[in-house]
Amino acid sequence: MTPSGTSLAIDSIDAASGSRGGAQITAVTSGKGGVGKTFITTNLAAALTRQGERVLVLDADLGLANIDVVLNLYPKLTLHDVFTGQTRLEDAILPAPGGFSVLLAGSGMIEYSRLTPTVRDQLHDVIQRVRPRFDRVLLDTGAGISDVVLYTISLADEVLIVCTPEPTSLTDAYATIKVLATTQPRRLIRLLVNQVERPGEARAIRKQLQLVVDRYVNAGLDKPVMIELLGEVPLDPTVREAVIKRELLLEGAPGSAAARAIVAAAAKHIAG
Repeated sequence: MTPSGTSLAIDSIDAASGSRGGAQITAVTSGKGGVGKTFITTNLAAALTRQGERVLVLDADLGLANIDVVLNLYPKLTLHDVFTGQTRLEDAILPAPGGFSVLLAGSGMIEYSRLTPTVRDQLHDVIQRVRPRFDRVLLDTGAGISDVVLYTISLADEVLIVCTPEPTSLTDAYATIKVLATTQPRRLIRLLVNQVERPGEARAIRKQLQLVVDRYVNAGLDKPVMIELLGEVPLDPTVREAVIKRELLLEGAPGSAAARAIVAAAAKHIAG
């Protein structure tokens, strides 16, 4: 599909869905980099699409974007072009493998590494403009708790934190939860644990994080923060193969244990 074809499709979605209240916006984030956040985001988008959702993945890691690499895309138009007025938003929304749409960001642009008033306004405007056009928008944020990441998360209806069982990942996940609870404030955080080695490991991790949050965060809040487990994705060699091939796991190995886990997480996500 060409960009102009995409524009026509997006325009028709506008008319059909404008009265439905717009997309549920989910910020997919992590305290630590390298936990598979973008892999989870893109495959979750594919799973949601297979269940009948109209999904957009917006690459909100504005300076270090890599969704194009994960999906083997070579975009001519990006969010940077929209921000600078070089193209229309409709023309920058592109079809991706898996049936969902993507709005890609440029990579290596230092002007997006800090939250200026211009970046705030542009990002807010884009998210509000895409909201009526889809059922779900997944914001693939950068890792950590920079002002750009925190502002991006503030624009979402809900937050999904991706972590692994590694102690450093769990520590950073806790730090992210604490910051979100005290600055936004968030009272419900969804959790997806990637690369688990034993079934049920994610439940133990959620319980551990909840205990720490109860002890050190909730005591000073008007309403407690609750961590809800969306799912766990097992350590699976097919994941590495899919990443190397730059293809969606749900397309390359749909029967793999990791793919089935992501489909289950998507079903739980839709159920609410």
